[in-house]
Amino acid sequence: MTTSLAEINVVPLVDVMLVLLIIFMVTAPMIQRGVEVKLPVATRTNQIVGERIIVTVPLAYRKDRRVFLGEEPIRSDVLEERIRQQMESRSEKRVYLRGDGDILYRELVEVIDRLKAGGVEDVGLVIEPPRRR
Repeated sequence: MTTSLAEINVVPLVDVMLVLLIIFMVTAPMIQRGVEVKLPVATRTNQIVGERIIVTVPLAYRKDRRVFLGEEPIRSDVLEERIRQQMESRSEKRVYLRGDGDILYRELVEVIDRLKAGGVEDVGLVIEPPRRR
């Protein structure tokens, strides 16, 4: 009495699959074709990099309500509109805020509120790192 084996021989199946995989790996890059384009070459190029917007709140803010937008002193009631004008053309709506060490927290929050009303999404606080001894 002889019994037949009812098992599938997996080794030839794996061999065939590996050969098919190699064939597809070789032919796939040949099938992908893009449109041939000759790109123009610019003679003058400048990398477009937006400079940081820095708002400085000096200690004199308590008396005259003036802040510095970059190097330019402006009144705080005009700050919202000036920031809105600068934020229109920017994709990154971030402003860095520098405040005097003796300025009150309430005064900084007033300036941050005006910046937010002007369209600023992120306000970064600029601090001085500790000195190494």
